[in-house]
Amino acid sequence: MSVQPNIENTQTRGIAEFVAGLRYEQIPPEVIARIKLLILDSFGCAIFGTRLAWSKILLGTLAGLDTSKFCGVWGTRERLSAPHAALVNGTLVQSFELDDVHRAGVLHVGAVTLPALIAGAEMRPGMSGRDFLRAAVAGYEIGPRVGLCMGPEHIGQGWHSGATVGVFSAAAGAAAGLKLDAGKVVHALGIAGTQSSGLMAAQYGAMVKRMHAGRSSQSGLYGAVLAEQGFTGIVNVFESEYGGFCTTFSRSQDRFRLAELTSGLGERWETMGIALKFYSCVGSNHTTLDAIRIIQARRPFKPDEIKQIVVHGSHATVEHVGWPYVPQGVVSAQMNLPFCVGTLLTEGDVFVDQFSEDVVADPRRVALAGKVTVVHDPAITALGARFRHKVRVEVQLTDGAKHEETVEAPRGSEQKFASESDVVDKFRKLTRGVLTAEQAGQIEAAVLGCDKLDDIGALTKALVVGGLR
Repeated sequence: MSVQPNIENTQTRGIAEFVAGLRYEQIPPEVIARIKLLILDSFGCAIFGTRLAWSKILLGTLAGLDTSKFCGVWGTRERLSAPHAALVNGTLVQSFELDDVHRAGVLHVGAVTLPALIAGAEMRPGMSGRDFLRAAVAGYEIGPRVGLCMGPEHIGQGWHSGATVGVFSAAAGAAAGLKLDAGKVVHALGIAGTQSSGLMAAQYGAMVKRMHAGRSSQSGLYGAVLAEQGFTGIVNVFESEYGGFCTTFSRSQDRFRLAELTSGLGERWETMGIALKFYSCVGSNHTTLDAIRIIQARRPFKPDEIKQIVVHGSHATVEHVGWPYVPQGVVSAQMNLPFCVGTLLTEGDVFVDQFSEDVVADPRRVALAGKVTVVHDPAITALGARFRHKVRVEVQLTDGAKHEETVEAPRGSEQKFASESDVVDKFRKLTRGVLTAEQAGQIEAAVLGCDKLDDIGALTKALVVGGLR
């Protein structure tokens, strides 16, 4: 006799009711102010990404396949079908390790949420700026909670959370934008969740790592538009004991916490826990780079004075970025902590100008990377996901001196969030050379004044080069 599977969907339903029921007036002013800056930062990252080789290959390939041209590719004159635009725009945001990160939820949130939401808005013109911000907040709130549910173990066992967890931010944002009721949001989540996949081995040099966020965004868009038409998904996508998201993507049931999915919804705003990047590398590297800068400010030293650098970090840091560096391409260089330390020490910064295929085997950087060791500190791991980037860095010099610094969170983090002027400055630096100052200014004005727009068509047009005159 077959056994009826458990179809309880308390958590899935709770998420759906939040997404469907969220109103702009419920969102605190500080969250609205923060989401605008996060959105502007994502657009800057995407527009910079249009000049990169992998972005050009992806866009050129899909443009050759598409006949429908509903949605704009940000920072270009190109238009693609809605699913392909979501795929490309998500890839652009994540194209050079510059975009936001929710540290505890292990997720780049804007890259998965915004492309699906904006594609939906372009398909259904007339969305107001307030509705756009409301839907964006819905997406930014859900993905990090799924990440918190799964914990660092999820990425530790080899899944790329942007490609797995990210589908739920994308589905939530797109569903909120389309104003689906709670029942259809359940199905949007269930459709998106079954498309979830992405292998972290892509970090060692594959261009496909850049595409993971785009695929998540595309999957979330599919979930929302299909659910709107009555297509059904897994109604207990998180809770199912067999084949559910949590049980399938965790080694055992004690590795995830279902209660995190709805904990504090509408009261604790995870949007405020999203950090921005001011280094062009994976977020796990930033605290170490800040620690070395702090040490250098106290005691300036040259690269040839270094005997050894030891980074004590969480298990997730060791597994994710602490591997011995081997030149394999720009992706690998940006993901590897020892190489990024070598880059900071030789170049004085770790931003967009410091990375190209020509430097990944730079003998000076490789030699310095060989002096960096990343070791596990169980006490840091025991602090939990919200402290997974904490490091204690020891710099040992050839004169016998040892200098130490501990950093819990980097500049731009939720604890030390950037000012509006810092975010705008980063946006302008990233878009310079792609957009004119006038075009960049149009996007800035549309995003920062989004709550006053009757129709976000002004924003979607500004995102396409030449869209506004």
